[in-house]
Amino acid sequence: MPDRLIDCTEAEHAPAILDILNEAIVNSTALYDYVPRPPHAMAAWFATKRANGFPVVGAVDAAGTLVGFASWGTFRAFPAYKYSVEHSVYVHHAHRGRGLGRLLTNELILRARAANVHVMVACIDASNTTSIALHERLGFVHAGTFQQVGFKFGRWLDAAFYQLVLETPANPVDG
Repeated sequence: MPDRLIDCTEAEHAPAILDILNEAIVNSTALYDYVPRPPHAMAAWFATKRANGFPVVGAVDAAGTLVGFASWGTFRAFPAYKYSVEHSVYVHHAHRGRGLGRLLTNELILRARAANVHVMVACIDASNTTSIALHERLGFVHAGTFQQVGFKFGRWLDAAFYQLVLETPANPVDG
């Protein structure tokens, strides 16, 4: 387990986050990207997180090395979705299977409640049974699967959507 959870910063953590993302792009269907992202892409990624108040939570080991991160972003860009977010959790390939995904997702759930989020959405490649099991253990329920919406590694990919409905906000408002 990591020594602690931190709030990631662009200056300190962008290269490590990029390495984790790019490994997932090249070796998995966790991201439906084909090409690793260039270092300059992290500036826009962090700018979007900052501009919208979206958390970027990191898990660091005793040496301070980032071994995983989690964040959320806009679910859909229409005002009525303002209480919903789509989250992502990524763990460095050498640190998977140690409970980091659960630790990071639990922290996102706590922060979502504090931010008055009502629904957290996860879009998971349907073949990613590990991520699906993690989300189900944390109370997420299957909301539907879009079949063959992605194509990577020479095959069609199904995107499974899981959601967690929170009790927040206490007093939602239109507009």
